[in-house]
Amino acid sequence: MNNIKDIYKRISHAAMRAGRCPSEVKLIAVSKGIHAEKIKNAVENGIRDLGENRVQEAQEKIAIIKASLPDSRVKWHLIGHLQKNKAKLAVSLFEMVHSVDSLELAILIDKYAAEAGKIQRILLQVKLSDEESKYGLLKDNLNEVLVGIRRLRNLKVKGLMTIPPYFDDSEKVRPFFRELRELKDKAVQAGFGLTELSMGMSNDFEVAIEEGATMVRVGTAIFGERSYK
Repeated sequence: MNNIKDIYKRISHAAMRAGRCPSEVKLIAVSKGIHAEKIKNAVENGIRDLGENRVQEAQEKIAIIKASLPDSRVKWHLIGHLQKNKAKLAVSLFEMVHSVDSLELAILIDKYAAEAGKIQRILLQVKLSDEESKYGLLKDNLNEVLVGIRRLRNLKVKGLMTIPPYFDDSEKVRPFFRELRELKDKAVQAGFGLTELSMGMSNDFEVAIEEGATMVRVGTAIFGERSYK
């Protein structure tokens, strides 16, 4: 899969343009709607982090990849909206949940992580646009939620995530990425140890890296169009 090498090159060039080390940026291959055989091929070609949108779809794929590539050390990320009734299963499956969008959901994840004897790593999803279809915390509520999570023992907030509006011109997305970085910087100044920014997809990940992304979620540019809905 030469496109994986190409993506890594583009990540490196974008990082260097911003005066950053390419190793600061993690590539998460978004495998939503992609058959397990194609995912296996990507792992065999160097992919180590995979992102899924739906918990139950991920459960099936994780089992297949673990069985077929038991030594691959793949880490799975939940990047789609998490329903509360799927929180327990999500804790059992994912290295990181990128899409925590309420204190109530955080408390529930903490409860299930405690039952599993696990510290669950999460990101808080922030909604920076007026799109009704998008989930996320309002930025004015971010500090309140961070304060509320501080008392949870089995949860570790690593950073922030956002899904901006889609534009053909990736430069139009830059202000959203910049705003998320500024929100993270303010949180750090307030004493919260945030290090991660999950932002940027196939059409705009280079701009996201220039604005500080530490994780980019790339699907189509790696796998092509989704195999199924």
